[in-house]
Amino acid sequence: MVSQGKTLKTEKSGVGKKWLIITLAGVIWVGPALSNGIPVIENLSSSSVAHAASASAKKLGEEIITSGAILMKYQYINSTGGKSLANVIRVDLNNKYVKLDVMTGQGNQFTTRQSTGGMAKENGAVAAINGDFFNTGSEGAPMGAQISSGLLMSTPSDLKGMYAFGVTNDGTPILDEFAFSGSVTAENGASFPLAGMNKVSYAPEGTGSTYSHANTAYIYTSAWKAVERPKNSSTTPTEVMVTDGVITDISVMAGLPTAIPEGSFILRTHGAAAEFVKKNLAVGQKLDANYALVSKKSGKELDPTTLQMMIGGHTILVDNGKATSFSRNVNSIGGSRARTAVGYSKDGRYAYLIATESNDNSKGMTLQQLQDFMTKIGVWKGMNLDGGGSTTMVNRPLAETNTELTFNTEYGTTQRSIVNSLGVFSTAPKGSLKGLTVSGSNTLLIGQMGTYELKGYDTYYNPIEAGSIKPTWKASNGNLAVNGQSIKATKPGTTTLTAVSGSTKATMQVKVLGADDIAALTTGVSSAPLQAGTSVSVPVTAVTNNGQSLEVPSSALKWEFIGFKGSVKDGRLTVSSVNSNTKVGYAIARYDGFSTVVILSAAGESTWENFENVSYPVKFTTNVPAVTGTAAIKNGSGTKANSKVLNLSYDMTGGLGQKMYAYAELNGTAGKSIPAQATSMTIDVEGDNSLNWLRAELKDNNGKTVYVDLAKAIDWSGWKTLSMDLSGYNIAFPAQMKRLYVVNVEEGQDERALTGSVSFDDIRFMMPSQSGNEGLPTGKAVMTIGQKSLVLNGSKVAIDSAPILKNGTTYVPIKHVLDAFGGQATWNQSAQRVGVLRGGMLMELTVGKKEFILNGKRSSAAVAPMVQGGRTLVPLRLVSEQLGLKVKWDKNTKTVTIES
Repeated sequence: MVSQGKTLKTEKSGVGKKWLIITLAGVIWVGPALSNGIPVIENLSSSSVAHAASASAKKLGEEIITSGAILMKYQYINSTGGKSLANVIRVDLNNKYVKLDVMTGQGNQFTTRQSTGGMAKENGAVAAINGDFFNTGSEGAPMGAQISSGLLMSTPSDLKGMYAFGVTNDGTPILDEFAFSGSVTAENGASFPLAGMNKVSYAPEGTGSTYSHANTAYIYTSAWKAVERPKNSSTTPTEVMVTDGVITDISVMAGLPTAIPEGSFILRTHGAAAEFVKKNLAVGQKLDANYALVSKKSGKELDPTTLQMMIGGHTILVDNGKATSFSRNVNSIGGSRARTAVGYSKDGRYAYLIATESNDNSKGMTLQQLQDFMTKIGVWKGMNLDGGGSTTMVNRPLAETNTELTFNTEYGTTQRSIVNSLGVFSTAPKGSLKGLTVSGSNTLLIGQMGTYELKGYDTYYNPIEAGSIKPTWKASNGNLAVNGQSIKATKPGTTTLTAVSGSTKATMQVKVLGADDIAALTTGVSSAPLQAGTSVSVPVTAVTNNGQSLEVPSSALKWEFIGFKGSVKDGRLTVSSVNSNTKVGYAIARYDGFSTVVILSAAGESTWENFENVSYPVKFTTNVPAVTGTAAIKNGSGTKANSKVLNLSYDMTGGLGQKMYAYAELNGTAGKSIPAQATSMTIDVEGDNSLNWLRAELKDNNGKTVYVDLAKAIDWSGWKTLSMDLSGYNIAFPAQMKRLYVVNVEEGQDERALTGSVSFDDIRFMMPSQSGNEGLPTGKAVMTIGQKSLVLNGSKVAIDSAPILKNGTTYVPIKHVLDAFGGQATWNQSAQRVGVLRGGMLMELTVGKKEFILNGKRSSAAVAPMVQGGRTLVPLRLVSEQLGLKVKWDKNTKTVTIES
């Protein structure tokens, strides 16, 4: 038994009410609470493990993080052929220049959650993974044991099958299931057992209605930041402040209203433990605290001071190099998810920090697949850490000073705020220059200037100052133009960029993206008024095939104007004049031939709702009972002082620790109808600078719920006009506007306001007649295969080229369809590209290619345009239906009927 009295520091979370909420592999697992609100964690029995057959793990590459730590990337192919990516940080525990340690929240204190990357930055870790499971509905402390920098910060919860991983002071890894044993001893020799250290309230398994903090004594140290210890315990405490082993204050039947100073601890007691305090303790007397961890397997005590670090986890996964039975029921954390694990090698030399991906590039893993993968890479004994949305890995690239995400989480680049993480730290001294690397973007758009630096790393693979080095830059081909320190992308392709300094050189592969690398081009607005003097911002964003969004430099764009004269300067489109008798104009932007379009219409926007004469009910609703608020039609403020507006006020302070919504519900569950096709939406919003997420919820004609992002963060005050392009949501109209609402997600909750008020006014939609379709001819045309004529609305019209049938597809020169139903076609001989404009649509097809571009988005068809007899023919059904026309085929008469 050893005496140990101080620790470190952490962030706030929510208060659990009637349910226990725990993140288990990122899944929110909810269990019933007892009548007084204390959550019950069920006794979960172990289950058998299934072994994957014919699975494989292939190393894709590795890179050095620091002396003694490398990052390895694997592709795991499971027994059914599914592919997953896994990232492994291997730490050499025999290397004196690297160590593992556990980081906690903000300022190294519990109750102050923070992201894995945030903890790494704050503590100077060179790599890290997320750590222990925690109750998302409580203040924010780990469920398991934690030792950081040799200090015991948290003891194991009294739960079955929960393992912990640690490293001893001599560098030996351990992985076991631990219990806690401790006591406090008064100056008169009387003693009382301790139940734990720095724990949130919970129901220990197998104790029925006995709560964790009833009739027990807990120690809280300066590692616990919150003044309340803990929240929602359903017990009234008697607390004792102890500083340097001497009692300095006793509060009977009330918590001490203070944080815990460094070097002190608070003995938090209730019931029988409080009676012990009353009978045996007094201010000025000494109080000793002694405690140890106890192996549940061997019964041996483990002195916490003999450990460098320890982190708690969930079930054991691998034992003796083989997948083993789970020590807890894992039904609540099943399925293919991102997962986090830790383990060590048979000889005890290496620790493995493992994170599997679940994103656009990877399917994730089941627990059984994770077990199999771990055995394949050499894990001798290993356990599961928190996964799912919590799974995060960061690492510091060679020669860089900061860590970065190793891969996208289940939230993309967003990192969930958690209670602790397992960090890798370099302890090496400053070494001499060993090598150089080129730092900068490995992808550029045409016309984009690249910013590159030459950075150095030392003999221990840690960054070293190289700012005084002025390298000479060289490009292997003409895709990059190099002029001194200036580097500009000029044409698509891959280039080797080389930095030379004396006898040392470093290289980087840089890819200049072309049209084939682009999945979509989007403009800041999709529509604008067709009138002289119109000036709108039209920044163009390219979405690459791998999902990356990049702003396209103005110099890389070529603009074409149809139906009007205008210009684009500094990303702003200005209309100088409109051609006579023109109802629709087109501003077409092309990047390396890939197009997107802004539709300009003579008609203005249609006001859908201005809240002046609302005849339907408006109601406040929420997903969390503790969230309160109002939704009502009120007089506006500021520039809307003379208008009626929809106001949504909310208070989310009672629902901390979970995703919270504050809804302004329109017309009950029915919503308000949007009667016709809408391509864009504009809404005036009075912001509250809360940084919360603002959305609209629609339900389309097929019953599909559509969520439209109005603003990812409400980062303004006062009135602001927001515009949304609806064309990419695939909404089947007519649709219903159901709700306007504010979202406060769990991740980074401490950074956003929990109370606020936003208002809405003047919701406008760009409807079909105002999106270019107004005035287009209607009717019916009938064409027959092989005949140079068509019947348009009953009248026969000669055409110069007959439709043909090839491999079940009807082809026709598109000019004949456009002559009948409105629109125009263009032909680019050098690019072999057909452009089709009709109403609010721009479609571009290339001869011999099945891919086509429709209003800035790449799509694929079953057939491609072709050239025959000197004519370019396009697939009739594909083009006509994309342009809003209906096509019918009669195989008996070999006729095609087109209707609008």
